[in-house]
Amino acid sequence: MTIDLFNTDCMKYVATLPMGYFDLVIADPPYGIGRDWERRNKASQRFSESYDNTERPSPEVFDEIIRVSKHWIIWGWNYFTDILPPTNYLIVWDKMSNCNQTFHYSKAEIAGTDIKIPCNLVSIPWDGYRMGEETGTKKIHPHQKPVALFRWLLTTYGRRAKRIFDPFAGSGSLAVACKQLGREYVGCEIDQTFYKAAYSRIFDNPPPQPLEEFLPFMGNQKVD
Repeated sequence: MTIDLFNTDCMKYVATLPMGYFDLVIADPPYGIGRDWERRNKASQRFSESYDNTERPSPEVFDEIIRVSKHWIIWGWNYFTDILPPTNYLIVWDKMSNCNQTFHYSKAEIAGTDIKIPCNLVSIPWDGYRMGEETGTKKIHPHQKPVALFRWLLTTYGRRAKRIFDPFAGSGSLAVACKQLGREYVGCEIDQTFYKAAYSRIFDNPPPQPLEEFLPFMGNQKVD
């Protein structure tokens, strides 16, 4: 098993790859909601030096991350309906915050996929201090998703997927899930602050200095 995390633009990495190299890409790209989110959420001050998320990835980015993988799951479906291929196969993550009548964040998130499972729903708590199995831990990314959510995706949608690609690694939650389930993982995170935090979370050590450059295809093995 290998777990690779690179501090690079995902477009730079995928340019080295052939079509269908990965079994599954699970992407959580920037939704382009940065300014609106900052107005609604006081916690944004914690991430003010690194956080942006004011622009969506271009259509070319989605074309490339889909090209290099046999199947895809992309979060933020409702923000990219004009860019992504049409699909009837959606995934809804219910954050179990119905009793919270504040509206500082979405109480559910939607992903689209090309995997032919009818519209599916998963309920995993993620509401302020209520973070399921991660309750009591501190978020390292403003839009961090639970490890339990990615484990569920891998076991429900990626049972046969051995090689996983994460073009917007963020907090590294998908990498942690892959490590727990014994899947090969390659992630790219362009922001150096988030990359260092995610690397430390995944490997329990700070990243090497200088930061490692990726190698085409397999990268550098980090977990045996």
